[in-house]
Amino acid sequence: MTARAAVILAAGQGTRMKSKTPKVLHKVGGRTLLDRMIDTVQASGCQRIVVVVGTHSPAVRDLVAARLGEAAVAVQETPLGTAHAVLAAKDALADFAGDVLITYADAPLLAAEDLEPLFRLRAQGADLALMAFEPADPLLYGRVIKGADGHVIRIVEARDASPEEKSVRCCNAGMMVMDRAGLFGWLARVGNDNAKSEYYLTDVVGLAVGDGGLVRSHTAPEASVMGCDTPVQLAQAEAIFQQRRRAYFLAEGVAMLAPDTVHLSWDTQLAPGATVEPFVVFAPGVKVETGAVIRSFSHLEGAHVGEGALIGPYARLRPGADIGEGAHIGNFVEVKKVAVGKGAKANHLAYLGDGSVGAGANIGAGTIFCNYDGFDKWDTHIGDGAFVGSNTALVAPVRVGAGAYTGSGSVITRDVAPDALAVERGVQTEKPGWAARFRKRKLDARATQAAKAQKAGEP
Repeated sequence: MTARAAVILAAGQGTRMKSKTPKVLHKVGGRTLLDRMIDTVQASGCQRIVVVVGTHSPAVRDLVAARLGEAAVAVQETPLGTAHAVLAAKDALADFAGDVLITYADAPLLAAEDLEPLFRLRAQGADLALMAFEPADPLLYGRVIKGADGHVIRIVEARDASPEEKSVRCCNAGMMVMDRAGLFGWLARVGNDNAKSEYYLTDVVGLAVGDGGLVRSHTAPEASVMGCDTPVQLAQAEAIFQQRRRAYFLAEGVAMLAPDTVHLSWDTQLAPGATVEPFVVFAPGVKVETGAVIRSFSHLEGAHVGEGALIGPYARLRPGADIGEGAHIGNFVEVKKVAVGKGAKANHLAYLGDGSVGAGANIGAGTIFCNYDGFDKWDTHIGDGAFVGSNTALVAPVRVGAGAYTGSGSVITRDVAPDALAVERGVQTEKPGWAARFRKRKLDARATQAAKAQKAGEP
């Protein structure tokens, strides 16, 4: 198979997003637009990837360097158009021989299977293969102009199109595949004689045809190639992503009582036989095993939920939460970086942060793992079968042994031996009649105050 490389254009200003966050770092499905495009081109078999970034977005460069290495970064110093942007990748691909895919970083719904027809057209003899689509509203898109034989002869940008050309429904999606040598040869000849005085990448189509080359197109669904230039488009892409993921999980055997209310992430894993009630949010990094039930209004992130476990309603699982088989994490319980053992229960109103809860242990309402001293985090470990009484504060680092009990309302600061009872409370005292005397004193004071006010108001 011909070697494949990709050039991802990510140097745009993104001003229409009206955000301090660079456009390609906005997210769909909890993953940045740029990360999603890198995922896509990697899945399509591109062994070499170059991302063209602008000088205005160091955070974009940092993402590329961290994920692909500095060699994958190409900088467009001055924004002079899309052809100029691709030229910035020339040196990075100087030693590459094969097909080069050009795509934009802001198309979050594009999949590897959408790109494969372009590589197939190349294998069938096309000198240049491009992605087309037929949008519901083609107003602002470049038109793909074809000859009588159905092959592409040029692309005309909307600003430069004649009324007749604007009547064409087939539009340019922006993705192209061609040989590296042909690509940079044509780019060197692109001019800027157009309405924006920019160097358009689309001009390589006309140059290829002028050289006797064959240019063919593949038409993709509009949703697959949609870009995200504005918050509205970002929200539209998110909605399509969510719809697709819900449909996938439903087809796989996950029960969702109100799927339109469930929010999923790009890497959410839900096993067949799991149940998700309404209004649940899965942030990135969640895996749910079969038989587990996620009840309404729960929020999960970076967590694992074991087989048959029960979560919520109104539970929060934060990164590092590992809920064991058949365990219960109930309403208003927050778990962070704690492994909860098989069959353990924390049914209501607790914070479990840093540590572990043994199999079969019971965590009473109001229990707090006091894990933070203002500088460092410390662990709390609860042994198998232990019983932590309601309103227990466990001041980490501390261990409660297997089978041990803590008395309700205790502040546990030292380790508790297995099968022991730890109680830490002040001595309860009682003052007979104190409440009655207190009420009388308060009522008498109010009466005196009212009498003084009435007297002050007399003539």
